[in-house]
Amino acid sequence: QPLPTRIGGFGGVSGLADTIRSEGITHVIDATHPFAAEMSRNAVEACAETDTPLIALERSPWTGMSGDNWIEVANVSAAAAALPEPPANVFLAIGRQHIAPFATKPQHAYTLRFVDPPESPLPFAADVIVSRGPFTLDGELEMMRERGIGWIVARNSGGDGARAKIDAARMLGLPVIMISRPKLPERPRVESVAEIMRWLGHSTRLGA
Repeated sequence: QPLPTRIGGFGGVSGLADTIRSEGITHVIDATHPFAAEMSRNAVEACAETDTPLIALERSPWTGMSGDNWIEVANVSAAAAALPEPPANVFLAIGRQHIAPFATKPQHAYTLRFVDPPESPLPFAADVIVSRGPFTLDGELEMMRERGIGWIVARNSGGDGARAKIDAARMLGLPVIMISRPKLPERPRVESVAEIMRWLGHSTRLGA
């Protein structure tokens, strides 16, 4: 983006608050991933400390539809515990930072999908697919059929870009262990950039 950019962390609530003050930030938009709970909590606290307006840009979570077979759990550890004991082919669609708890169920054949190849050894044997979304329904159906996937573990990220695997699971009659979003402090939230722009006081008309 043709904007000033910062890469890396802020150093917790106090570091973020210091940055807000030193950079003269007047508004904060939390557009992080729905599961980036620590950053979102820090933003709420830092904005309260500095009396800075905050809004979250957050897509709605998926909701179950007729034909879905969801097992809803609170976190990754609960998702690992919810897998069956008999060996199964499991698609873990949860990102590389959250797979360690599944080492407790080494009997399963895991398929993982990462944007980049893993830089360090995985905590258990797995078939790794390196690919970048968004993914199509036909592609997800083909992948699941080829690998004989019997279970899917996913985080309820919402949005259209990652939904195809959920739709494919419904069509194939597969159970989905769905990890619920973390609980976050109350804060204003919207679901579109247009709403963010209105909050900032900008017109959303083309050419404005």
